[in-house]
Amino acid sequence: MTTRERTYARANQQRAAQYTELWVIGRPEDIAAMVQVASASGRLVFVSAPQPMGGDDTRHRRYLRLRTR
Repeated sequence: MTTRERTYARANQQRAAQYTELWVIGRPEDIAAMVQVASASGRLVFVSAPQPMGGDDTRHRRYLRLRTR
């Protein structure tokens, strides 16, 4: 592995370690409260539109990307 390849690999690992990505499943009002707190703390980077779980399930899911630092 060349020095350039090692540097690139290390930089990618550091960038990946800066974020946590997760799917949150729950009632819409609970997810909204969680998103509001994450936004107020400055950790929220991205949040997807709510997606219904389907069928008789009234829960929704949303994808969140949060800063770890």
